[in-house]
Amino acid sequence: MTATEPVVTVRSLAAGGDGVATLTDGRTVFIPRAAPGDELRLRSVRLHARYARAEIDDVVLPGPNRVEPPCPHYLADRCGGCQLMHLDAAAQLGAKSRIAGDALRRIGHLDLGDPAVTAPAQAFGYRTKVTFTMQRGTLGYYPINDPTRVFEVRDCLIARDEIRELHAAVRAARSHLPRDRVRVTLRLDREHGRHIIVASSDEKVWGGAKALHAALAEAGIVACIWWVPEGGRARVLAGADTPWPATVFEQVNPVMAAAVRQAAIDALEPLASRVIWDLYAGIGETTADLARGGARVHSVERDRRAVDFANRLGPPGPDRRIGTVEGLIAELPRPDAIVTNPPRTGMAASVSEAISRSEAATIAYISCDPATLARDLAALAATYRVARVEAYDQFPQTAHMECLALLERR
Repeated sequence: MTATEPVVTVRSLAAGGDGVATLTDGRTVFIPRAAPGDELRLRSVRLHARYARAEIDDVVLPGPNRVEPPCPHYLADRCGGCQLMHLDAAAQLGAKSRIAGDALRRIGHLDLGDPAVTAPAQAFGYRTKVTFTMQRGTLGYYPINDPTRVFEVRDCLIARDEIRELHAAVRAARSHLPRDRVRVTLRLDREHGRHIIVASSDEKVWGGAKALHAALAEAGIVACIWWVPEGGRARVLAGADTPWPATVFEQVNPVMAAAVRQAAIDALEPLASRVIWDLYAGIGETTADLARGGARVHSVERDRRAVDFANRLGPPGPDRRIGTVEGLIAELPRPDAIVTNPPRTGMAASVSEAISRSEAATIAYISCDPATLARDLAALAATYRVARVEAYDQFPQTAHMECLALLERR
């Protein structure tokens, strides 16, 4: 871009949260931290064949929904953890609605409007899990689009208060952590117990866990400390003999996750005596709720630790199977309804095909990625129509969301 390049006007936000504008040569340009309606002067413009990327040099005129982000790291350090903190709450919800609707129409080829987005229970202080990187003694996050360096994080405003307190104590005791090439995850369990999971790419054994545990105890912090060596299994080094499985997947915003789960279950009523599949079941919260409603549940989850924990949570009765969905789905009995909650990559083609053959009357599809949701809905379109799609702001201040699609057999 030359010095004579005029100011650009941001017209919308893309799926990852970048602002979208047009350069004078007609290329679409993507700009982090831009807000719809912003008039911007750009720098560091990187031209590609059909698009460009750039940074904000100056906000000449702010858009109507631009706000001052409360986190000091957001602008000063260009923190990559959040993408939408410079927008007010209404604009964040509107952006997520448009992003989801665009994916459904463009990728899923569905004649649907932008879905309504349920506002978050709390816009800050909601995450029960955060992961920092230790790089040459610096404990922090990566800046936007820069995976080569880490900046020191003094506080993370989207983390729960218990996590923020733990983070402050770990920062003070960092001399007991491996100095480099290590991920440090801070996590709360459902009983509000605190966990530190240290994962390293170094094959050497970490010997600082007991000293870290003691230093935290001196600061009044009780935590269970885990070690995950490269290619190895997680194990507890200090803090508990029979710990909660802190390395299994669980939603980082349990309040909003419960709302999505309840909406999915409500859509499948009545539950009594119905055969229901719970695919990608995780720690079995949906399985448990369906079973308590009287359903005969058959769940599939690949993580044995998650299934073991689901069995401990109860209730007894559901058929919980360990393995991949694509590997086990053919063995399940014919369902009346299905709940599927795959990872961000969505469902394998073989799973979509098996669901189409299942003759289930209703499907509740929970997704954390509108793009893969839209792709999978398109794969199911010959046998299922989309009754409705709802979105939930499960990850405020970020460009991520949770969606729930309700499908009915044609």
